Amino acid sequence: MRRILGIFSVLLLIAVSCENENVKESGPVLVSSSPEEGASNIITSTLSVVFTFDRYIKCSVEAQKGVTINGGASVTSVVATGKELYVEITGLKRGTSYTISVPEGTVQSYKSGEGGSEAFFLHFSTKEIGGQGGGPESWESAAEAVVNMGAGWNLGNTLESNSGDVDNMWIEGFSSRKTSDYETAWGQPVATRELIHMFKEAGFGAIRVPVTWYPHMGTVTVTVSNNKGHWDMSTWTGYDVDPKWMDRVEEVVNYVLDEGMYCILNVHHDTGTASTAWLRADETVFSNVRERYCDLWTQIATRFNGYGEKLVFESFNEMLDKNGTWNYSTKDAHEAINMYNAVFVETVRATGGNNSVRNLILNTYAASPQPQALRDFTLPADTVEGHLMAEVHSYAPYRFAFDTDNPQTVFDSSAENEVKQIVENMNTYLVKKGIPCVLGEFGADTEKREEKELSKQAACYVYAAKKYNIPCFYWMGLSDGADRSVPQWTKPLVKNAILNAYNGN
Repeated sequence: MRRILGIFSVLLLIAVSCENENVKESGPVLVSSSPEEGASNIITSTLSVVFTFDRYIKCSVEAQKGVTINGGASVTSVVATGKELYVEITGLKRGTSYTISVPEGTVQSYKSGEGGSEAFFLHFSTKEIGGQGGGPESWESAAEAVVNMGAGWNLGNTLESNSGDVDNMWIEGFSSRKTSDYETAWGQPVATRELIHMFKEAGFGAIRVPVTWYPHMGTVTVTVSNNKGHWDMSTWTGYDVDPKWMDRVEEVVNYVLDEGMYCILNVHHDTGTASTAWLRADETVFSNVRERYCDLWTQIATRFNGYGEKLVFESFNEMLDKNGTWNYSTKDAHEAINMYNAVFVETVRATGGNNSVRNLILNTYAASPQPQALRDFTLPADTVEGHLMAEVHSYAPYRFAFDTDNPQTVFDSSAENEVKQIVENMNTYLVKKGIPCVLGEFGADTEKREEKELSKQAACYVYAAKKYNIPCFYWMGLSDGADRSVPQWTKPLVKNAILNAYNGN
């Protein structure tokens, strides 16, 4: 009997030993993730996710293909380094829930005899769009918005950059036409969230985001000859905005709104003196381009319909007559401006939802503060009351702001009086008539003035305008070029002057 038991024990030990040889040790165990499981209010369209394990790991090229994300986003890269698995995500949309799925065995240990990781998931969501703050029925009026906007700045030479000449379409002719090719074409780096945050931290309350749309609408066919790109505008077909361009515009708008600031979004260098300007203050031109203009605003308004009250639409920038006349034009040209403004309001309201009460900005002829242009400006009929405002621009005095042949380098008492009179005109012809008003651009388009003199001009505008609840948006200057990438102030004295004047100093 003992002999039989002994043989049985040996056989049992051999069987257990063989079984143990066929069972691998447990594989890598997930320790943590960044962002954490269930993270919410993520505010970026791209995300680098880091999964940390309890040991050094590897991930084969084939296994990397199994890592996925839902919701229309994309996994662009999976890399194992040390104890971390890095997963790069793009295409995130606001107000959306996502799940990253990593199949069983994706992550392996370097130690032989160990199994792969168990399947795991990461759930997270992005922040809802746009500073909602209650239903549209409780939204502030235009008159309240101009009080609450505070000091403003223009994100200039960025999303409104364009070739500007049908006989020298250099961006279209000599670039791959990426969004960044346009955004950086006029010497500025791509806009960043950090730049906008710097303005918020300093005390600014609003950012105007100028956007030029024509290069990104329909089919713009450019031919290259004599080392120049040429565009026959009669061949321009289609109205649809390039989705990648619309996405980038939305991303920059979100930079502003995520800071709790007001954002003004407009149609910019589709107007002006350039030969590419297709919007002109002319009734015949209006009839020809009305469908395209309304379709453009339908697309913009639809994309941003879910955004809250701090997003404000601006009809167009500085629209001129067929002769490119500044300051003021004829009665007919001024009436054409009113016609564009009327269909803008009608088109935005027709998209419904939040746009049914969104505050809208309407420009005068050439965005001019001259009495001749202001007298002819009228607010169009609207389906809601109290949600329209006017906008003008001013770079005065001319000799101080623009003139290089006979420049005025000192902002003296005569310059101060001229600025104050412009503000008084805005009050007389707009504010006193119950039309809230925005000074959408002001400043000096030259580097040949000392910053302390520029500061005097800026302070004069802001201080004079605040008396009538007119928010002022400085044109560029405050942070420009390489300074935007840091970010840091280019003209800190002007920045301080604006904020001090707004705060009553």
